[in-house]
Amino acid sequence: MSFAMIFPGQGSQSVGMLAELAESAPQVRETFDEASEALAADLWRLVQEGPEEQLNRTEWTQPALLAAGVSVWRVWQANDGSAPVVMAGHSLGEYSALVAAGALDFADAVRLVQFRGQAMQEAVPEGQGAMAAVLGLDDPQVIEVCGKAAGDDVVEAVNFNSPGQVVIAGHRAAVERAIKEAEVAGAKRAMLLPVSVPSHCRLMLPAAEAMARRLAEVEVRVPDIPVVHNFNVAVESDAGGIRDALVAQLNHAVRWVETIEALQARGAETVVEAGPGKVLSGLNRRIDRRMPALPVFDPASLEKALDSLS
Repeated sequence: MSFAMIFPGQGSQSVGMLAELAESAPQVRETFDEASEALAADLWRLVQEGPEEQLNRTEWTQPALLAAGVSVWRVWQANDGSAPVVMAGHSLGEYSALVAAGALDFADAVRLVQFRGQAMQEAVPEGQGAMAAVLGLDDPQVIEVCGKAAGDDVVEAVNFNSPGQVVIAGHRAAVERAIKEAEVAGAKRAMLLPVSVPSHCRLMLPAAEAMARRLAEVEVRVPDIPVVHNFNVAVESDAGGIRDALVAQLNHAVRWVETIEALQARGAETVVEAGPGKVLSGLNRRIDRRMPALPVFDPASLEKALDSLS
């Protein structure tokens, strides 16, 4: 069966993640050791012992999740898992996909995503930005809600995660106004998310500019396996296009529903989620129940996915 390999982004991390898989698969620790060397910090210890507050700081969350996704991919390869026809990643997960597809060296990517996290935090001082999840409204309704709430501030729909689940981001006051507008419009639920960085909105332009300068210094290759990008729901066939897509991703929306549709258009009949948790698999059930999702994060889920695709 043809499948896509997908990689999760921020929100999938937890203290203790991948511990069980690491006991049976040496590739997990080896990957985290490589990441630790690149950052001159013990990333595995942080992931296993915390503190949770530090793991949830974006400059540490991002390399931790990158290492997690890449380690699961390496475990998959070591167990003779078949090759996907296409890859994608949700936000930060796009970097994991590009490493797995051979477009980026892992050590370069680890340093890149830590810089990405720092640049995102510096773009908007802590406390000034916010994100919120809006459930039960369709995409045009959420966009309309943001337009009513913005005023002189910024609030935008930034993650089109599944039908009826959209994340908004911007200035904290505007996001809070949008929550009230969403409730008036009939949302089932609208709530602030526990993040300090308003990702993927216009406020991230300074981070995108900083990332463009940093990416110019890093070798980027044409991937061995096609990668669908969040920004334009397209596969880039040259290094310049990949760099541009990664830069634009920072201050543009994650079009995840369209991404899944693009994976299907490229022949994927199912998806394998490589990384901790089941966030993307859950979204997949809401996007298209006919397309099975197989999360891989421990020995049992690995065995199930391998058997399903053998």
